Amino acid sequence: MRNTDCCDEEMNSKYSHGTPEIGGIMPIEAQRLIRGFRGLNIVGADLVEVSPPFDPSGNTALIAATIMYEILCIIADAKYS
Repeated sequence: MRNTDCCDEEMNSKYSHGTPEIGGIMPIEAQRLIRGFRGLNIVGADLVEVSPPFDPSGNTALIAATIMYEILCIIADAKYS
């Protein structure tokens, strides 16, 4: 799978400061991407580059939790459908 770090620093910094890397997709794009996996046999996933010390506001942790929830919903939907 190709790396999806494709947005410029300015776009990403609006949403999440708690990552040691710049760039990446915006949260809404990640949500759409994950929801696009619905119906596939997803058996696992991970979430990387989240470091709360880089983001005192807590936004990064909240976005990470939301994204992981989306992933778990897709996995559960495939398993129990």
